[in-house]
Amino acid sequence: MDGNGRWAKQRHQPRIFGHKEGAESVRHVLKACAELGVKYLTVYAFSTENWGRPAAEVDFLMKLFSQMIERETNELTKSGVRMRFLGRLHKFSKELQKKMNAAMEKTKANKKITLNVMVNYGGRAEIVDAVNEILGTKGLGAGGRGAGDEEKITEKEFNEHLYTKGMPDPDLLIRTANEMRVSNFLLWQIAYAEIYVTETLWPDFRREQLIMAIEAYQKRERRFGKLV
Repeated sequence: MDGNGRWAKQRHQPRIFGHKEGAESVRHVLKACAELGVKYLTVYAFSTENWGRPAAEVDFLMKLFSQMIERETNELTKSGVRMRFLGRLHKFSKELQKKMNAAMEKTKANKKITLNVMVNYGGRAEIVDAVNEILGTKGLGAGGRGAGDEEKITEKEFNEHLYTKGMPDPDLLIRTANEMRVSNFLLWQIAYAEIYVTETLWPDFRREQLIMAIEAYQKRERRFGKLV
């Protein structure tokens, strides 16, 4: 969801003004996805690298996450939205973790659409966490592989240890603000995702822009490395 800072700068406002408006874009896009029959929407809200931003901006984002959870959870429940926070959640304050867990618990039975909010997330971190989890379940330590040396890790097994386990890989990756990189986002899962890049800054990305992205996706010929 790139372009919040640039959007605010164009309006001679502080960056946090862009983040606040960007949160409104999430609400609009989520509603549009639900109406269009999209079953999974994954938004990159805060990366493992974002802790390096100015302390005031990070503090504002933490407060914004907290406020959005408090404000939106009941409405999401009524609308059939399942909310999931995925990433290294342990780094957040105990209070924020409690709110995240409560929102996930309250919406867990909803089936209309799943909203994945990636926070303190990085694609490389997710892969490392999956590997360490596999090592732990197999009883393998740093000193060696032990009795199971001959065992091979399959892609299916690896998938079961990702944050996104149980969910399909994304079909479409949308990059706003004309960014031409994947930025450490879902590195494993987007192997065959179609990528759509738009110059639109995230706070200006609403239903109309989403439909344009989906229409562009529908014109693609997906081959998954094969010949048609």
